[in-house]
Amino acid sequence: MRRIKVGAYEKALVFKNNRLVDILEEGKHWIWFGRKVKLYDVTEVFYHDQELDLLMENPQFAEMTDIVWVGDNNITIQFKKGNFYNVLTSGVYCYWKDGVNYENVTVDLNDPESAMNWKFSKKVLTHPVIANYIDVFVVESYEKGLMYVDGKVNKQVGPGVYYFWKGDKPIFIKKVDMRKQTLEVSGQELLTKDKASVRINFYAYFKVSDVTKAIDETKDYARQLYILIQLGLREYVGKYSLDELLENKMEVSPYVNEYVKFKADSIGVDFMDSGIRDIILPGEMKEIMNHVLVAEKKAQANVIMRREETASTRSLLNTAKLMEDNEMLFRLKEMEYIEKISEKIGEITVNGGGQIMDQLRTLVGYNDESRS
Repeated sequence: MRRIKVGAYEKALVFKNNRLVDILEEGKHWIWFGRKVKLYDVTEVFYHDQELDLLMENPQFAEMTDIVWVGDNNITIQFKKGNFYNVLTSGVYCYWKDGVNYENVTVDLNDPESAMNWKFSKKVLTHPVIANYIDVFVVESYEKGLMYVDGKVNKQVGPGVYYFWKGDKPIFIKKVDMRKQTLEVSGQELLTKDKASVRINFYAYFKVSDVTKAIDETKDYARQLYILIQLGLREYVGKYSLDELLENKMEVSPYVNEYVKFKADSIGVDFMDSGIRDIILPGEMKEIMNHVLVAEKKAQANVIMRREETASTRSLLNTAKLMEDNEMLFRLKEMEYIEKISEKIGEITVNGGGQIMDQLRTLVGYNDESRS
């Protein structure tokens, strides 16, 4: 015989001919020769190279251990003193009853939505170890989404954080921004009715109104809306010549609004408003338009000049007729000219003994003979 010692928190399994015949607890024990003894720490999971079912045939062993069975598509989450400890995947696990007490929570991965009903702290679901078994989707306050289960639409979801177990049924959420958005259609090359090429920069405001239409029934709703605006612009511009288009450019937006609004509803979009930023002409066309504008402005300036010259001549004629009939008015006009001359001349020298007024009239070219 030989003597062995079993320490605290240990147990010894005694085998004879590979069959479990005894379990020894803390203390010193005598063992017959020909028997094998293996020591185990009761605080650890029980691992043995022998089939566990054979060990369970020993009533003493079955009484002293707990068995945890984890099936396919299941996991068991272990808690130790209320805190997360470990994750057990499919298999059979054995623990000593007088070892560490674990709280085991079994999860069915084929029921992905059960994670939303998790009764423990949500922090457990974000643990790095559990992250391999769970999907997390965050829907912001300005978003809505569609939940797909096994590739099919399941339901519409609002803002929040969603947890789903990874199982045989893949589950995911497609999200869409529900805020007012801007779409710019820039540099569109369009032909007018008279075959003139123009480029138009256009912008639009819209928001998603139907999540199912926008996400599930339409591929890239923003791109679809972009194309609808393009078609509306082409249809409008093609009806008018270049001059008509430039004259009626404020009518582009109302036309596009009416053209797009109904069609946008079919893709789940509320088309709110639009506007034309600018119309860009090609270099040659711009130069021609500048020449035309310059010519028009010159013609307008000539008309104004002729009108002013005519009005000035008519005014002079009326003044001359009045002075011819009124001696006092003629004298006042003389004094007005003398005043203007005085403003520009610093000094006037008068020679001879003639009258000063006669000499001043001579300076400005007026005399009684010329007046008659």
